[in-house]
Amino acid sequence: MADKNLEFLDIPRRMPDEVPVAVRIEGWGEIYGVYDAENNVEQASRCLDCGNPYCEWKCPVHNYIPNWLKLAEEGRFHEAAQLSHETNPLPEICGRVCPQDRLCEGACTLEDGFGAVTIGAIERQITDTALATGWRPKVAPRVAGKRVAVIGAGPAGLACADRLAMRGIETVVFDRQQEIGGLLTFGIPPFKLDKAVVKTRRTVLEEMGVVFRLGVEIGNDISIDQILEEFDAVFLGLGTYGAVDGGLPGLELRGVHQALPYLIGNVNHLLGISDGHPLIDVSGKQVVVLGGGDTGMDCNRTAIRQGAKQVTCAYRRDEANMPGSRREVKNSKDEGVQFLFNRQPVAILGQNHVEGVLIAETELSLPDDRGRRSPRNIPGSETVLPADAVILAFGFRPDPPTWLRELGVGFDRRGCAMTTPEGSPLAYQTENPKLFAGGDMVRGSDLVVTAVYEGREAATSIARYIGL
Repeated sequence: MADKNLEFLDIPRRMPDEVPVAVRIEGWGEIYGVYDAENNVEQASRCLDCGNPYCEWKCPVHNYIPNWLKLAEEGRFHEAAQLSHETNPLPEICGRVCPQDRLCEGACTLEDGFGAVTIGAIERQITDTALATGWRPKVAPRVAGKRVAVIGAGPAGLACADRLAMRGIETVVFDRQQEIGGLLTFGIPPFKLDKAVVKTRRTVLEEMGVVFRLGVEIGNDISIDQILEEFDAVFLGLGTYGAVDGGLPGLELRGVHQALPYLIGNVNHLLGISDGHPLIDVSGKQVVVLGGGDTGMDCNRTAIRQGAKQVTCAYRRDEANMPGSRREVKNSKDEGVQFLFNRQPVAILGQNHVEGVLIAETELSLPDDRGRRSPRNIPGSETVLPADAVILAFGFRPDPPTWLRELGVGFDRRGCAMTTPEGSPLAYQTENPKLFAGGDMVRGSDLVVTAVYEGREAATSIARYIGL
């Protein structure tokens, strides 16, 4: 009889089949397929079921990964999905968009030498399969007389709404967009996250009792005072939509675009939505993307699919110090993106329209206390990178609405909402006791899964606050 703990010696890591590059860059569909039954069992069986599973500790929501891998190995998808949902309200989404190479898979015992278990691919397949075959999360009976509002239908808001609904609390989610998801729908390109996946999650949440009031902007269509009067507590998941532009000369030139309007305009075009973010078409253009995070990779790959003549991504550190997912960097390279590492943009050049980017070569300092190495420009190394379209992907900062500042909520120097710390009895409560907040608007621009975690934990505090 084969030794279960040695199966990884005979079974190599294998991701689901990818759509060939020449085919996938002609469309917008997800690029990864799914395992057949045999391969799903094989890949799940590679898990060593470590006594102290590093994958769980590295996962921001602390998924019970070895446990649901075992259930998946046995084909018990409904039980696996229920267990996965206990810690992660959006597992099929995180399975697609999380940088597993930096999180669970990066911490897998097999990663060094044998190839990590394909945790993300199996995670999404568990919930996709379970939902398609009738599984739904277990929900407690409705609690009379308790109502909570969630403002923002992004990952933090959806996670909070899920946990509140599971407790039987009447939950109403407000969002200014016509669809749920926030940047899950409008920012992340469909080749990473098919929008049908988000729509399915909406259906599941509605079946759990969550009510969505979409196309409603707080402060215009309904006042925050009215919401505070009608609900026992409010969760804020407003995200971060203020762009960081680096203060570069030449930002005013035509052909210079911020990442979010670029990505949102493209998704709106694909979905047939008109909401003030028009399509920015870079077909036939020489595109330079500035920034090395996942948003930069999304811009790279979107420009390729729009038919850009050439796409170059410039980043001020080396490849080893890029903040984005290694998988997304690889996908960008596979699809034809050219990378220039150790390059710092100095200015955007042109008369009325962008003509190029002045960039300097950089060298990295020694690591600081956080392990980060700061780039320093090398004098005399400046060159001009030709471009007729530039996309800025430097990151995002909070931009809280005026009505929030008028409610006594405190903000730190970055503009992030200040809340009680994790571990306190009412974690994620703001200085206005009826308001709770989580996700990017509290911690700054971060991962989908960290927003999910904070929405989940805030729901626990809200339930305690309203006496449940």
